[in-house]
Amino acid sequence: MDSASGPDPGEAGPSSKGSTEAAAPPPSRYESQKRRDWNTFLQYLKNHKPPLTLARCSGAHVIEFLKYLDQFGKTKVHVSECPHFGQPSPPAPCACPSKQAWGSLDALIGRLRAAYEEHGGKSDSNPFGAKAVRIYLRDVRESQAKARGIPYEKKKRKRPSSSAPDRGAGGDDGDGSGAGGGELTVG
Repeated sequence: MDSASGPDPGEAGPSSKGSTEAAAPPPSRYESQKRRDWNTFLQYLKNHKPPLTLARCSGAHVIEFLKYLDQFGKTKVHVSECPHFGQPSPPAPCACPSKQAWGSLDALIGRLRAAYEEHGGKSDSNPFGAKAVRIYLRDVRESQAKARGIPYEKKKRKRPSSSAPDRGAGGDDGDGSGAGGGELTVG
């Protein structure tokens, strides 16, 4: 047993020494994307003027990075002066800028938050989870929804039908007072 030479490529089977890179399955699509995003962000910090270290990175730098990414976006976002502002399907092309879609930015921040902590960062100092970043993403979501004329609606979670009637004394009695626990009802 020569442990220095590593596993034989022809061998297939579990390793008693834990997971090795040769035996590890290929990373998932999510993990691959997370690694690419992380490397892109690190390259952005390196090219920043002046160069930034990860330790000195703040929520403001993350927002700057998101704005930088807009130049590569493919989502048409109409400006308020555009005749197509607020139209979901404009009849003609216009000169409005293309930007990153809110959903893409939101997913990117989620992956970068996870990558930051996987690379040793503490969750309480995670710049991707900063309040300013959350506010920026909310503003992007709202402005893109207005520009497209499609209001953003949070996906409603389905509740088990057995818990719906068992709401207690604070339930909505249909009087329109809104005392139904703060949830919207469809109907």
